[in-house]
Amino acid sequence: MSQPSSVIETPALEPRLNRLKVRRLGLVDYEPTWREMQAFTDNRDDSTQDEVWLLQHPPVFTQGQSGKAEHVLAPGDIPVVQVDRGGQVTYHGPGQIVAYPLIDLHRRKLGVRKLVNLIEQSIIDVLNQHGVDGQRLEGAPGIYVEGAKIASLGLRVRKGRSFHGLAFNIDMDLEPFGRINPCGFQGLQVTQLSAFEPVELEQVENELAQQLAQQLGYSDLDD
Repeated sequence: MSQPSSVIETPALEPRLNRLKVRRLGLVDYEPTWREMQAFTDNRDDSTQDEVWLLQHPPVFTQGQSGKAEHVLAPGDIPVVQVDRGGQVTYHGPGQIVAYPLIDLHRRKLGVRKLVNLIEQSIIDVLNQHGVDGQRLEGAPGIYVEGAKIASLGLRVRKGRSFHGLAFNIDMDLEPFGRINPCGFQGLQVTQLSAFEPVELEQVENELAQQLAQQLGYSDLDD
């Protein structure tokens, strides 16, 4: 079942560092965006503002570090990219919000498990705004609605800073999920927000940014 919101308390910071910078990238190829995330993480320092990148990707399967080849069933013409996040295989495509929170965990006094919990709560709270009951499942990171997965998570932390993030199905072609075992679970059903009500992706993107900022304890967004 969904859990109550658990907004964190954050230390006193320079005002700029207590605001979450939003970058809206639109539809962008996966691999160069991944390399830019790596570069941002490697080159940031204690004065670098945290960011969240909001975007969509053209069709692509991404296979996490613990991913097993047998979970990629029949990719067809969709490329499969091996990446350095946690987790198994998932699908990205137009109509899905991808959010990459680039967070200094030490500065925000966060552990990885707490970060995952707060990201999941952000998705649950957005779903609640649309009258949809999002839930966690034990041992299966992500958010589910009536047993079907609506959002997946896969993170990487390097030197106390996070990259990669979440994928939230809004209004997309779900067929490619049938070409894989999503997140390594055979027969896992997937769903999307548009199955429950008509939605505008940009509106949901705005709601998600606000919820991420609130849950992670930022004073506001730099948008």
